[in-house]
Amino acid sequence: MSTTSVEKEVTVEPAAIRAWAEKRMIFIELTDGRIIGFPADRFEILKSATDEQLKEVKIRLNGYALRWESLDEDITVPGIVAGNFQLP
Repeated sequence: MSTTSVEKEVTVEPAAIRAWAEKRMIFIELTDGRIIGFPADRFEILKSATDEQLKEVKIRLNGYALRWESLDEDITVPGIVAGNFQLP
């Protein structure tokens, strides 16, 4: 009897390990070492948030989402990495 080995390539989306807001920009540091920033104004709810509210960003879902509790807003990290923003 012979056996065949099949290798399957597994890709893992980078996750956030740190998130912060600075001068109406949201930054995330990813597990792969990249730091990505985007203007808060690219999302409808974040656009109307105060600077203090933006600073309340928390990492959720093992690094795959950002959460602003006081704004009831969630944004996925893979969506940010892919450039999926609500507003131009």
